[in-house]
Amino acid sequence: MAAVTTAGSAPRRRSQRIPLTYVVTLVPVAAALNIVGGYIVGLLHLPIFLDMIGTAVVAIVLGPWWGALVGVITNTGSAFLSGPIGLPFALCNVVGALVWGYGVRSVGMGRSIPRFFILNLIVAVAVSLTAVPIYVFVFGGATGHFSDLMTAAFLAMGQNLIVSVFSSNILVSLADKIISGFVALAIIEALPENLTADLPLIKAAPMRTVAIAAGGVVIGIAVAIVSVILTSNAS
Repeated sequence: MAAVTTAGSAPRRRSQRIPLTYVVTLVPVAAALNIVGGYIVGLLHLPIFLDMIGTAVVAIVLGPWWGALVGVITNTGSAFLSGPIGLPFALCNVVGALVWGYGVRSVGMGRSIPRFFILNLIVAVAVSLTAVPIYVFVFGGATGHFSDLMTAAFLAMGQNLIVSVFSSNILVSLADKIISGFVALAIIEALPENLTADLPLIKAAPMRTVAIAAGGVVIGIAVAIVSVILTSNAS
């Protein structure tokens, strides 16, 4: 897969050397992937979001601010399908892009499986901390997502609104960002080598990378299932 930089060398900045044709292709395709993922989640009422896979791909491959652009396009485009309720959450998509992008490209959090896994957890926490004030102060704690049921369960346990919203959101976000991060890893593996050759990502054979991504997705799904079971029992 992609070559890994040595411990003493800083990751090379590739975003300025990438042909414009790749940029104008990847950005809208990534945004479309996010929009479709979010739409499917809303349609099936799943306990995840799936609206940041494309954001992760572009933030890692092109750079964090290109990923942020994908995030803004995603939430703006989603507004035409699901209404303007998602517009304020564009900030969450931007935060996720910055953490994924700088985490891999500047801090080297993609050089091993444990580091990349931890990076996804950091993204989940950062996005939740950004989302909770929006949920509480803009929408009163509920937006119609599956996580509203989890919030209600925590409220029934006697928690206040902010704690309840954060508890439900972090559980959903942990599962979602683990899944999104590792699916993004598999997508990056499939991209042209001249786009990914110098990225400080896990060095592995293509099929092993796919296996790693599949393992991460399974873990994310397991977290989602456990979260739903725990909150259902609590309610």
